[in-house]
Amino acid sequence: MKKYFGKKTNIETRFEILRFSTAILIAVLLSFVIILLVSKEPLAAFRGLFLGPLSSWRRFGNVVELAIALTFTGLAVAVMFSANQFNMGAEGGFYASGAVAAMAALALPLPPVIHPLIVILLGGLTGAIVCAIPALLKQKWGASELVSSLMLNYVFFYFTRYFTNTVFKDPDSGYVSTYLLPITAKLPKIIPGTRIHAGLFIVIRAVILTMIFIRRTTWGYALIQTGRNPGFAAYSGINTPVVLIYSQLIGGFIAGVGGSVEILGMYDRFQWQNLPGYGFDGIIVAILAKNKPQFVPVAAFLLAYIRIGADRMSSATDVTSEMISIIQGIIIMLVAAQAFMSHQRQKMLVRELRNNG
Repeated sequence: MKKYFGKKTNIETRFEILRFSTAILIAVLLSFVIILLVSKEPLAAFRGLFLGPLSSWRRFGNVVELAIALTFTGLAVAVMFSANQFNMGAEGGFYASGAVAAMAALALPLPPVIHPLIVILLGGLTGAIVCAIPALLKQKWGASELVSSLMLNYVFFYFTRYFTNTVFKDPDSGYVSTYLLPITAKLPKIIPGTRIHAGLFIVIRAVILTMIFIRRTTWGYALIQTGRNPGFAAYSGINTPVVLIYSQLIGGFIAGVGGSVEILGMYDRFQWQNLPGYGFDGIIVAILAKNKPQFVPVAAFLLAYIRIGADRMSSATDVTSEMISIIQGIIIMLVAAQAFMSHQRQKMLVRELRNNG
């Protein structure tokens, strides 16, 4: 029985890779057709979209920089979605943690190395609080975590924005922003000629730890089983209310770390005057990765690549960057559709079982 399920798991993994690749190929072909219809220079537009990020080391660096932020929010959403909790607080947590990280960096004079670690930890705790409140509201009063998290995003947005635009505002800056962040709190750049920063190492650790948590711990097992069938999980002795709360605490903490890393690695001061959108992009990443932590960096890199490619296409040709929304929509629709290539999955499973007796 164990051997059977092991084979089935391998087949499922290969099938998901095949299905994901096929979805991308179909999206590319359809986008090419659309570009042919709307552009006077389709080959240049297509080249800018898919080869633009590789045209210089700086542009490829932009892909990696964006992928770091998207991986953090993708992981956060994947953890919460794995427990079947549709908490949208990753967006507010990402923003609020970035603001708290900036304010903490300015308020706490600490030595190098320790300074960013403390600031990132405080940002992570901020993200955990933002995502935990909808979880507690659901457990206490049955409030939908989807609705409450969406509304609370704006509560935390305006709350933290008040402090960054008043108490910590730099009056000598040419735009609305905080004072310059101390150099001791900044994450160093690691590749010359780009803005790729040490947050890359942090996000790699976050992916590995999330994989270990989901696949190798009893807490992770309880989280997955609760997401699949909460009734059966409760009958099996799993404390499902606790699981639902800590899934959102952990997801929020990851998003909070991501917001802190983004500010300390990419900016000299906090200057976001609107929600950055990374939390909502994290939903796309989690869907593409099927909520599997090991696939989140791949999905984040793909989304970052086509975003940077779209910017290059729109700046060099007559095709606007909104084209990327079409490509995203096609890929997400095909990846999320359970019936897409389901016949091929069944054929792969039957063939594998026949070959192995």
